[in-house]
Amino acid sequence: MKIWVAIVLLAVAVVLVLGAWGAWWVWKRPLEVFAMMGRQALERAGMRRVEVKAPCGVQSAWVGGAGPALLLLHGAGDSAATWSQVAPGLVGQYRVVALDLAGHGKSEPSSGPIDVGVVLGGVEAALDQLVPGERATLVGNSLGAWVAMLVAHRQPERVAAVVCINGGALTGHNEGARVLPKNRDEARDAVEQTRDAASPPVPGFVLDAIVREAQHGALARFAASASTMHEWVLDDKLGEIRPPVHLVWGESDQVMPLDYARRMQAELPSATLVTLERCGHVPQVECPARLLVVLRGVLGGKQ
Repeated sequence: MKIWVAIVLLAVAVVLVLGAWGAWWVWKRPLEVFAMMGRQALERAGMRRVEVKAPCGVQSAWVGGAGPALLLLHGAGDSAATWSQVAPGLVGQYRVVALDLAGHGKSEPSSGPIDVGVVLGGVEAALDQLVPGERATLVGNSLGAWVAMLVAHRQPERVAAVVCINGGALTGHNEGARVLPKNRDEARDAVEQTRDAASPPVPGFVLDAIVREAQHGALARFAASASTMHEWVLDDKLGEIRPPVHLVWGESDQVMPLDYARRMQAELPSATLVTLERCGHVPQVECPARLLVVLRGVLGGKQ
């Protein structure tokens, strides 16, 4: 189900149960509502929230299932809740850890810029404490894919494989992408760059929430560290990554276009590339059922 449809349906349910005040909360805080719904879905799937200590502060993660370790890493401005339609389909075969990246969701720090090094430190702390002495498969979307590659480059002995979903550790992407929209029109443009053209339009009240988040939320805090990002890229170094790498790409993504994936594949000749038609930058939200099929195939060595 598309998340915006789910939010509207939830608004109707809230009106019936809590009246006008509840509906106001949904309309004014749709992104928080989506995150809440995602956390509830993770809990229903048998996952529980745990906390780990990291150099940047306490990190929050959802853990569940049994089997080989699988670490899910979301993109900038998102949270572990983004995996709510994918993680339940994986906990039957894997020990799934869905992490709130540093400064996102319920993970610290709660204020100030968030640079890649801080996020990386949080992920490495989660690996050390939640997957001790075991190699984990890292599945990352956008920023999460970038950090997954950094971990694989720095600590190959801790990584069984990396799955990059519309993201990586190379410089260069759509420089015209709207990252921090300032008004509803810019937010609509930003959303359209991340989704397939055939996806349902996003309601205006959600666009307004995106503008508010772009001004004060985790994405704005991450963007504030832009001057340090060049220190963390792996241009001309991807070939040094030893664990297997799988690339999974929503073809409709205009923020990190398919050409970006092909550039990574050129430096990683053994990497696989699977594309998702009519899907954009965040497949776990836009086309979760199809992404889950691809992930099962990749993780099972069938791709």
